[in-house]
Amino acid sequence: MAEASAAQTLGFQAEVKQLLKLMIHSLYSHKEIFLRELISNASDACDKLRFESLAKPEWLEGGGELTITIDADAAAHTITITDNGIGMTRDEAVEHLGTIAKSGTADFLSRLTGDQKKDAQLIGQFGVGFYSSFIVADRVDVFSRKAGESASAGVHWSSKGDGEFTVETLELPARGTKIVLHLKEGEHDFADDYRIRSLVHKYSDHIAFPVRMRKSEKDAEYETVNHAQALWTRPRTEVKDEEYKEFYRHVTHDFSDPLAWSHGKVEGKKEYTSLLYIPSRAPFDLWHREGARGLKLYVRRVFIMDDAEQFLPLYLRFVKGVVDSADLPLNISREMLQQDPAIDSMRTGLTRRVLDALAKLAKDESEKYATFWKEFGAVLKEGPGEDHANKERIAKLLRFSSTHADKEEQDVSLDDYIARLKPGQTSIYYVIADSFAAAKSSPHLEVLRKKGIEVLLLSDRVDDWLMDHLREYEGKSLRNVARGELDLGEVQTEEEKKEQESLSKEHSELIERLKKSLGDKVSDVRTTIRLADSPACLVLGEHDMGAQMRRILEAAGQKAPSAKPILEINATHPLLQRIASTSDDATFDDLTMLVFEQATLAEGGQLPDPAAFVQRLNRLLLAMR
Repeated sequence: MAEASAAQTLGFQAEVKQLLKLMIHSLYSHKEIFLRELISNASDACDKLRFESLAKPEWLEGGGELTITIDADAAAHTITITDNGIGMTRDEAVEHLGTIAKSGTADFLSRLTGDQKKDAQLIGQFGVGFYSSFIVADRVDVFSRKAGESASAGVHWSSKGDGEFTVETLELPARGTKIVLHLKEGEHDFADDYRIRSLVHKYSDHIAFPVRMRKSEKDAEYETVNHAQALWTRPRTEVKDEEYKEFYRHVTHDFSDPLAWSHGKVEGKKEYTSLLYIPSRAPFDLWHREGARGLKLYVRRVFIMDDAEQFLPLYLRFVKGVVDSADLPLNISREMLQQDPAIDSMRTGLTRRVLDALAKLAKDESEKYATFWKEFGAVLKEGPGEDHANKERIAKLLRFSSTHADKEEQDVSLDDYIARLKPGQTSIYYVIADSFAAAKSSPHLEVLRKKGIEVLLLSDRVDDWLMDHLREYEGKSLRNVARGELDLGEVQTEEEKKEQESLSKEHSELIERLKKSLGDKVSDVRTTIRLADSPACLVLGEHDMGAQMRRILEAAGQKAPSAKPILEINATHPLLQRIASTSDDATFDDLTMLVFEQATLAEGGQLPDPAAFVQRLNRLLLAMR
């Protein structure tokens, strides 16, 4: 080995320093996962070289078999993990081992609390990878050479995990990466050969490349200690649940078990195998537009790319796993994936498989489905707007809060609602507000509560979008109780309908005065059947955009179409009767505006001029003396 040259001492990225400090303390009870993470990284490096060698066979340098080797030295207190995969250049070592390039890193770190148990779960979501080495090692040396580079282009990276690392160029005869862990005092038992073998069996048996160790400490001959076959290629009957769970952790670097998985093979015109997982909790970057999503793509067991997002629609972006095609070309690119008609067929099949797995989970394991819904329900609600072909399937999976139990937990399905329909009820009613509390106390619910009609209480940001696309379910129309004329169908008696008509005629003079007073603030004023206790409420026009959707557009910098609300009055309410009897125009205008502003606040809206509202209210209070 030639003399090293051009040594540099560099500082870790600030986020790496913070993560290292927290990880070393928070993951104390998960120490052994360092081996899983390093073997997983070595497997990825072998995968990448196998793919690159399709176009550049010379990168294999005459050595076709890709392997991972582990050596333990109990006397020296070291563990060495070596792979003959893709390797790294000096610049790549600095970039990959000194920085975290994940989107949303700062947001993730801001959620860490200092509570070791909670932080361990969060770090598990983030994925620890190479940095897990420092849980058990007080010094880590990395020797690496990129495939296709000359022997003189090797790199030696070293750090004690204390905020700095050194990097130098040196000669390395073989491509790939060797990581040497110098174990901390108190962690020397990890260098035990038997313990490492048991950890490989526990965490890495599914790795598709041979993981090799010496047959004995004194023996120079190596043997394969893992199954060394791509797990998804094995028959389902031969794969144990624990193996499925460990493969999930390998794919996602998550500490938690998945809620469910679906392993299937499609044969015929298109042949592919898939292994899809439903995680038990949302990743930290679920709502980041640039966050990683998609499946690992293999073609005839050759790794092609991570995060192939073309195989599932965006509303299923939480699904993890692999898809292995027997038909796609090995040189397929992301651009080709977008244009290949075979992908559409696979996407349709994989989407159905995920929705079927969720339906099975909802039917057979309601507690697990409740966990899924809490983590991913708002994402699944994007589905009806994106995937018209599966709208009914998705609708069956949706869960809501409702007035049936008046609790914030979203556990009411549309089938549950239909089972409780009142005789003569032909619609599924819902109300949308910015919070559960606002939805629950909305004045629009008053007459429906009085008649015992259940109403879905919607407060997720996506709900307006969802209901704009989900117009009916099982032949029942979905109706916003704050939009247009409220039609209660046969639930409203003929007597009540006649009473409503007579109220409108009886108070026509008041309605005209209110219209004149409010001017262009409203599109209409009319009597209502919606209210039982409140004096008034605001109603959307039949085709007007909801307030929630309007705010989303405005937050995105888009102009929402202008629309004026309808003011519906409870003409028999004492406040309206007081207004009707007021002859003084100024007092009438103040009272009218107060009713309008009350109705705006009751639906969670904001007043354009709060100071004028306060002054008006004060004038009326003083006049009461």
